[in-house]
Amino acid sequence: MHCPFCAHPDTRVIDSRLVANGEQIRRRRECIGCNERFTTFETAELQMPKVIKQDLSRESFDENKLRAGMQRALEKRPVSVEDIELSLRRIQQVLRGNGEREVPSRQIGELVMTELSALDQVAYVRFASVYRSFKDLEAFRAEIDRLTPQPEDDQ
Repeated sequence: MHCPFCAHPDTRVIDSRLVANGEQIRRRRECIGCNERFTTFETAELQMPKVIKQDLSRESFDENKLRAGMQRALEKRPVSVEDIELSLRRIQQVLRGNGEREVPSRQIGELVMTELSALDQVAYVRFASVYRSFKDLEAFRAEIDRLTPQPEDDQ
């Protein structure tokens, strides 16, 4: 790291500690050239992939959009804010973890469906009805039947 005072290309770290709940590292540095001291903060820069929409346009991942969609499905359902936030974090971890620079919106929708089915089945069916464009009552029934455990045959 270059010294901000004399632009010397070499500095040494005197002290390091975690700050911001472990999300950053604060480092005290000393310039080898002029002996001035300064502080730097280091954070991980994690970029979310671009989202490929149905019409093949691309847009930046929007966490607020994802949260709003899940909250709409979970409206008036007994699911805590903490559980919703954990689900959002899991979806983002999967998206970052796959290493892709672009992700189809359909893949994000499937991740949301997986999380909602674990959180609340009513919210899952609500989301599925919009996401999969249910046209009639039979489509709803088929999805609910798919969720309902079937009794095993006694043969």
